[in-house]
Amino acid sequence: MKVLIIGGGPAGMVAAISSAQNGNEVTILEKMNMLGKKLLVTGKGRCNITSSIPIEDFIKNIPGNGMFLYSAFHNFNNNDILELLKKEGVETKVERGNRVFPVSDKSIDVQQALIRAIKKLNVKVILNAKVEKILVNNEKMDKERENNKQNVVEDKEINNNEIKNEKVVYGVKINLDGKEMTISADKIILATGGKSYPGTGSTGDGYRLAKELGHSITKIRPSLVPLVASKNNGLEICQKMQGLSLRNVGILLKDITKNKVIYEDFGEMLFTHFGVSGPTILSSSAHLLRYKNVDELLNNGKIILSIDLKPALTEEKLDERILRDFGEEKNKDFKNSLDKLLPQKMIDTIVKLSNISPNKKVNEITKKERNELVHLLKHLEIGISGFRPIEEAIVTSGGINIKEINPKTMESKLVKGLYFAGEIIDVDAYTGGFNLQIAYSTGYTAGMN
Repeated sequence: MKVLIIGGGPAGMVAAISSAQNGNEVTILEKMNMLGKKLLVTGKGRCNITSSIPIEDFIKNIPGNGMFLYSAFHNFNNNDILELLKKEGVETKVERGNRVFPVSDKSIDVQQALIRAIKKLNVKVILNAKVEKILVNNEKMDKERENNKQNVVEDKEINNNEIKNEKVVYGVKINLDGKEMTISADKIILATGGKSYPGTGSTGDGYRLAKELGHSITKIRPSLVPLVASKNNGLEICQKMQGLSLRNVGILLKDITKNKVIYEDFGEMLFTHFGVSGPTILSSSAHLLRYKNVDELLNNGKIILSIDLKPALTEEKLDERILRDFGEEKNKDFKNSLDKLLPQKMIDTIVKLSNISPNKKVNEITKKERNELVHLLKHLEIGISGFRPIEEAIVTSGGINIKEINPKTMESKLVKGLYFAGEIIDVDAYTGGFNLQIAYSTGYTAGMN
């Protein structure tokens, strides 16, 4: 069977491996000048391959239609991808948060391993090939009817599916280095990615191709994306601490109209010139974008990020800690007394926000002032006004409507012989290797079918 795979990212490459292992003649069509370009930038160039948690727990980490992936995860799980890479010489290690990386810390090793596996299976790769259109039998029939003036009886003999008005793929029209050509196929796997990282080839082409065949696309939004601080409430704070990375802090995203916690996490975050970023912030964005009336709330300044700088200490214990520090430095100015408590880059900002005079001696600070300082350290608040652009997102939220895809095979319910894999589907997860595992698992499932 002749199988065409549109897109040579991790989903497309694993789909090629799976399909070729089943004896098919497989060709990957990739519009960039190399396979796996986006893979090279994942995990900050280290490639967070997958997560080491049990595959049964993956769905809990996928806020975007996780249950749809049940069959795919059991067809090809996190151990399967690591075994595949090991056969190609890539040793792996598990780091904090169950994140799995190559021992070399080089994403290129993962990319090259998948390319080697493809070559061993004689998968054909055509680079710089932009797919203009997926061809279906309806169009083929119309063309033959027009050219040959065949009657209806002959049409039925060509393909009985015409009677049901069922679309069946038979090839693609591509632009290869400026030349148009048609390639035939029995099955097609669409694995073009979403709209994040457009420089790697993810520019949303697949949505157009699927839409032309009758598929619906759910709203496309950035996910796992940095958050923008409000100009009136927090932006200046973030800009003053730009570049400061915090570890082991607690974060809460709150809807202050209902005093409701939207997301809570613990870990790393980063202050930037536009707001906040880092692992906890990126994961929070996946929840925030799904929150009811979120755009209206963001526009009206009703979403607040609360940062707990000392989550290991209760307010009482933190007050005791501050009292000890003050006791050791009785004659120091307040602005010079926080070195043991906070990063240097944060001190000026906290001093200003505390409303305690920077030159006040620590032995003159009142209990009320100290209590307010404790509250500030446990509840540093930043107003959130929006998301950074989708081009800066790690993954795309939205895509091909899952109701139009068979979850057991990844085949389209609307077009026979058309399959989907990876980020183009309306599924997305938190950071930690889950999105790449979605790509492998859906790619393998599409390929095996």
